[in-house]
Amino acid sequence: MAERFKFEISATDGKARTGRISMLRGDIRTPAFMPVGTAATVKAMKPEAVRETGADIILGNTYHLMLRPGAERVARLGGLHQFMNWERPILTDSGGYQVMSLSDLRKLTEEGVEFRSHIDGSKHMLTPERSMEIQRLLGSDIVMAFDECPRADQSREVIARSMEMSMRWAKRSRDAFDSGGEHAARAALFGIQQGALDEDLRRISAEKLTEIGFDGYAVGGLAVGEGQEAMFATLDFAPDMLPQDRPRYLMGVGKPDDLVGAVERGIDMFDCVLPTRSGRNGQAFTWDGPLNLRNARHAEDTGPLDERCACPTCGTYSRAYLHHLQKSGEILGAMLVTEHNLSFYQQLMQAMRDAIGEGRFTAFAAKFRQDYLQS
Repeated sequence: MAERFKFEISATDGKARTGRISMLRGDIRTPAFMPVGTAATVKAMKPEAVRETGADIILGNTYHLMLRPGAERVARLGGLHQFMNWERPILTDSGGYQVMSLSDLRKLTEEGVEFRSHIDGSKHMLTPERSMEIQRLLGSDIVMAFDECPRADQSREVIARSMEMSMRWAKRSRDAFDSGGEHAARAALFGIQQGALDEDLRRISAEKLTEIGFDGYAVGGLAVGEGQEAMFATLDFAPDMLPQDRPRYLMGVGKPDDLVGAVERGIDMFDCVLPTRSGRNGQAFTWDGPLNLRNARHAEDTGPLDERCACPTCGTYSRAYLHHLQKSGEILGAMLVTEHNLSFYQQLMQAMRDAIGEGRFTAFAAKFRQDYLQS
């Protein structure tokens, strides 16, 4: 019988780990990349096409689905999986990121966050309890605790105060999740470490989260403009503070070289809008680095987007055709490049899983950076 949640590490290479999360709706191979389906859709992709790229899990957004079509409506329609025709696991973020990114539309208190909808200006209150309720109504498999994500450039006092409140919200999230009845019996809850770039604050956050107890732990508060060097410096210590036998999720990351560097530092799960957003804007990720398909040098190039990629786009269409679609603003251009980008990300994750399992991850990472960053 399938388990509610189980994480097994099958191999390590330095700090890098590969393994498997087992859940009722299927297994998630780690390191894992989760395509972002903010509004119950991975943009420009059918759900079955997302699965064909190799994705084991996708991400949905509590804040956006709360506003449209509404969590209660999704529940009446059978839950998010049935609504969007995705049978495998779904992770839903808690809405906490919007506390930061939509700061001009909200009022923050100890109770929670009052948002003014970016759609119609209507007011909504999002608390740890309401966030857990929304994620339960959506029927998500991995639920994220509600937190605040402060900017890394704020004062230490502000970041410390925010982290302490997020830890109180984490306990309220835990209590509300546990009272969720049937959903709590089949879903998992992840806590979110905060503290920006400060090692001491990160340690305090990790200790408080571990005391509460979660199925997995996210490293939050990064990829918010601090730059790769600062992010990696934080990842040199932050994941090590979290329980070794639980998955670690770096939220909102990132570029392919970010993923490799984070796996080197012990991260197991990722999500990012970059491969889909870039696909709509003509940027393709390849083993030899990113390229801009709108560049005139591709106009008469009959070769594939990436000779080392086995995705349908690379096996069927030329760079010249993709260039034409992008320059013409055709929807198909966004669809094909998005399909490629998501396939490339999944191929990268599989390559890292293989390298860790075979004890050659250090060499793999060095070769990847050489090809990708020096192209």
